Amino acid sequence: MLVRLILGLLITVAGLAFAARRAAWLYKLIRSGQPDEKRSDVMAVRAKTHLAEVFGQRKLLKWSVPGLAHLFTFWGFVILGSVYVEAYGALFDHDFHIPLIGHWAVLGFLQDFIAVAVLVSLAVFAVIRIRQAPERKERASRFFGSHTGGAWLILFMIFNVIWTMFLFRGASAAVGVFPYESGAWVSLGVGELLQPLGPSVTEPLETVGLLLHIGVMLAFLSIVLYSKHLHIFLAPVNVTAKRLPDALGPLLPMESGGKPIDFEDPGEDDTFGRGKIEDFTWKGMLDFATCTECGRCQSQCPAWNTGKPLSPKLLIMDLRDHLFEKAPYILDGEEAPEERPLVGPKDSGGVIDPDVLWSCTTCGACVEQCPVDIEHVDHVVDMRRYQVMIESAFPSELGVLFKNLETKGNPWGQNNSDRLAWTKDLGFEVPIFDGELAEDVEYVYWVGCAGAFDDNARKTVRATAELLHLAGVKYTILGTDESCTGDPARRSGNEFLFQMLAQQTVETLNAVFEGREPGTRKIVTTCPHCLNTLGREYPQLDGHYEVLHHTQLLNRLVRAGKLTPVKPVDAGPVTYHDPCYLGRHNKVYEPPRELVGATGATLSEMPRHADRSLCCGAGGARMWMEEQIGKRINLERVDEALGTDAETIVTGCPFCRVMLNDGLVQRQSEQRGENVTVRDVSQLLLESVRERDRTATEI
Repeated sequence: MLVRLILGLLITVAGLAFAARRAAWLYKLIRSGQPDEKRSDVMAVRAKTHLAEVFGQRKLLKWSVPGLAHLFTFWGFVILGSVYVEAYGALFDHDFHIPLIGHWAVLGFLQDFIAVAVLVSLAVFAVIRIRQAPERKERASRFFGSHTGGAWLILFMIFNVIWTMFLFRGASAAVGVFPYESGAWVSLGVGELLQPLGPSVTEPLETVGLLLHIGVMLAFLSIVLYSKHLHIFLAPVNVTAKRLPDALGPLLPMESGGKPIDFEDPGEDDTFGRGKIEDFTWKGMLDFATCTECGRCQSQCPAWNTGKPLSPKLLIMDLRDHLFEKAPYILDGEEAPEERPLVGPKDSGGVIDPDVLWSCTTCGACVEQCPVDIEHVDHVVDMRRYQVMIESAFPSELGVLFKNLETKGNPWGQNNSDRLAWTKDLGFEVPIFDGELAEDVEYVYWVGCAGAFDDNARKTVRATAELLHLAGVKYTILGTDESCTGDPARRSGNEFLFQMLAQQTVETLNAVFEGREPGTRKIVTTCPHCLNTLGREYPQLDGHYEVLHHTQLLNRLVRAGKLTPVKPVDAGPVTYHDPCYLGRHNKVYEPPRELVGATGATLSEMPRHADRSLCCGAGGARMWMEEQIGKRINLERVDEALGTDAETIVTGCPFCRVMLNDGLVQRQSEQRGENVTVRDVSQLLLESVRERDRTATEI
């Protein structure tokens, strides 16, 4: 007993000291990041999120088979902690058992059951990794670029934990010092197999099993701390510290040193965006260290799926590796002798290639799928902010966008007087704000730049206006008082221009709603980007409004009987494309689908839909940039839509409509989908609502 006690304590002290050194280094490195004071608010909500995502494995279970395997493995770590309590107790006392519950057969059964479940899970992980081997599937594998050797090592170490556990427990049962007389079915079974060997073999075997079980755990601990499996310890922290908006929510305002930047009078030392690794907040650095390299984000990324260099996983891994490389200088407060640019061509030493940075559509699929809540989009936009505002390094097309926004107030560069062109020849008068909001006006109808200037989007706003008219909804439009909300400027990194446009719009809207109480400042819009900016981001500038997407309002009107479809729409089979800024960013999935159903159309879903929908390619200001690498994202999406054999592709976003229509035109030039059209949900509803003998207004 004395020898094994000494050996057990020696390897424990050595193992824990080695692990503690690494843990202290990681803690100091992560805490060196910029302050972020918003990560410890609403602790009750954070605790609930922690329970759901860590102990409930909610996000992992979105992928059922690997999710269940991970659920059992996680709970294996939790429950088998009790076995290590018993193991360390056995170092001091052969007959040790956990006080109160140490002889409880249910605990013994649970320990053995979860251990077997972990073994089955290891087999599942092995099969998944073999089937998804990047050596064979290359970019199609979600493990492409991951450290697969380290993953196999971790699986091997977990296997070692399990078999040494059964060796120790089985030998204990054979010797007669096992705490459980029943319940621990596997351990007792191993004990029966070992018992014929006699005490001269089983007693030293029990000691060997005990020391092996402890030694494997200590080795495993150090391997985890020095590998990408840091997430075992960091993921619970990262999940608890994540942003907590409903859905993906707004972009964060720019801060420097943990304080918001005053764009009217910025400080001399203010940092605009992220120009070097030290500029990231401690939460950003925690994100980098937490990445599991599972590739779920990569598998869902529209850029990666169409042959572009952006992989959200590889982006985070590159930032993590750079952080670790630079750590000695960061911790010593010194400048690195050869500073690599954070963003620059790879062949010139850049950490993140510009093509990687500018391929992002900010669709949020990566954030939605990440099981450890890494905030990829925030980091991409923060790096764009530095490139645009400090380096003036951005795709040339964005220069035209910025000029149009600054001088004309819209991305198209059209004259503001044209904002009312869509109202012509509607057959009824569209009410225009005249300086005072009448008491009976319920909504400001925010048309948006696309609805005002794009021919296809005009059809959507006209259809919506006619439906509101038919339903008797009192609304008004702002006409030439409208201007761009600033969404494309913010997503492309030009935060200064966004602030200018947004403050102007907030002043306009606050003046329009002057005297109205919160909850009565209602806006409806056909553009999900306007929806997100007006409703989710303007509160950062003291603009507080209740903003609805037109599909939400129209669905309410149908449910209330104010709009009644009277005939099935003549659209053939229909497939619906979820706009990213309506779906993932704002969790509006059902209202558009309910409206499609109300029109009598048959809905056929694409393989990727709802929270796994594929982006159209327009987000993140990509609408205004040329797509020169790989397959065009809109073509990929149109190909999925054509694969459903639908005759109509329906969406609820003007930018999605442009991208899908452009992709469809190209495919039709190749003699594919020649009878297919792209329409907005409102157009289908209007066709169904109109009375048969009513003269149709052209839309």
